[in-house]
Amino acid sequence: MATFPSITPTYNAQKNSRPRVRTAQFGDGYQQRVTFGLNQNPKQWSLTWNVSEADADTIEAFLDARAADATSFDWTPLGEATSYKWICLEWSKSIPYVNRATITATFQQVFEP
Repeated sequence: MATFPSITPTYNAQKNSRPRVRTAQFGDGYQQRVTFGLNQNPKQWSLTWNVSEADADTIEAFLDARAADATSFDWTPLGEATSYKWICLEWSKSIPYVNRATITATFQQVFEP
């Protein structure tokens, strides 16, 4: 299993949660809710790296290699001690200055062995 390079994203990262919940609405206005599945609260991170072009190339090469067959990788979210499995299906790179680059990416948590 590949591990994401140890290049820390900037701290304007955004973490999203969308629990999987099934809802039954009854005619008298009542609702019944239940979580769905074993791993019902996957996370999604929107990340940005403001780095040198060399570090940006490292990140982009890593993501390109995983995109070929959508394999997951290990990554430890900001401020956490445990790594989880992720996929990245979308990222972009811009070069605002000489020898500097900005990469934005969305990591989606996956549950697999």
